[in-house]
Amino acid sequence: MTDFAYTQSYLLRGIAAQGTLRVVAMDGTQIVEEARLRHNLSKTATAALGRSLIGAGLLAVVLGKNTGSRVALRIQGGGPIGWVVAEGTAGGEVGGTYHPGTVRGYVHDPGADLPPRESDGKLDVSGVVGKDGELAVTRLLENAEPWTGSVELVSGEIAEDISTYLGRSEQIPNALLLGVYEEGGRVAISGGLLIQAMPGVSDETLSQLEKNIASIGLLTTSMREVGLLGTVQRALEGLEPQISEDAEPWEFRCRCSRERAASSLMFFDEAERRDMQDEGGQEVVCHWCNEKYFFQPEEIAGLELELGENPAQA
Repeated sequence: MTDFAYTQSYLLRGIAAQGTLRVVAMDGTQIVEEARLRHNLSKTATAALGRSLIGAGLLAVVLGKNTGSRVALRIQGGGPIGWVVAEGTAGGEVGGTYHPGTVRGYVHDPGADLPPRESDGKLDVSGVVGKDGELAVTRLLENAEPWTGSVELVSGEIAEDISTYLGRSEQIPNALLLGVYEEGGRVAISGGLLIQAMPGVSDETLSQLEKNIASIGLLTTSMREVGLLGTVQRALEGLEPQISEDAEPWEFRCRCSRERAASSLMFFDEAERRDMQDEGGQEVVCHWCNEKYFFQPEEIAGLELELGENPAQA
């Protein structure tokens, strides 16, 4: 799918300050580049969806309790991009097999774009997303009903909005940085850093953390300078960080399939499916990943026999 060879995206975990700080950080460069290519995203739309994908992945780790726990977020702020949707699924071991963490997502208008901000020359993510709306976060936990919480958008820059959600709806004090940097028409660096304050954290620790975060500046600049691990160490300088040596693989992966695409055609009535056959077939496009599935007339004609009348949903 991609035009360049990338190192796989990965996640780091750790603690600091005698366990009173928890950190999860992701290098999502490959993930965001694949999303850009799959959806043919504009530069600003790449930044908006990229931040959301990485944010969803970090939320799946922080809020999910088990391997396979999913967290989906939907951002709608009234901007030209329409809505942004991203879903993260926590990875882990199941039955002796390790499953990478995954993300998928899309935007309503992938071509929406704005010129860089005049004030600082940065991508105008807030402008393309908008500020008049909300961030809704749905936790899809195993063997439980989906639970959705929401907050009004604070800035439309996504990181601040997710951080506000964690603080208000989940009562998780936190610091969150998200970034996407493009160079030469492709995603060169993208990542996220989430530090959670745990019970018993001291005011001195929080003060030191605040100074460290401020000194990092742009996340993507720091990642270009010292990588993801070096950036985590900068954020936790003087706080006795303990970072796991095992990087966890993450990837852009959708749950769509040819079978599920075929089942979606069963929602059309017999006359509509006959029209598809007369027109030479039908293409089904997954909105999550933009994968395209084409069905020949004879395949459409045999759907009732193959699938019955109970279509599964993607």
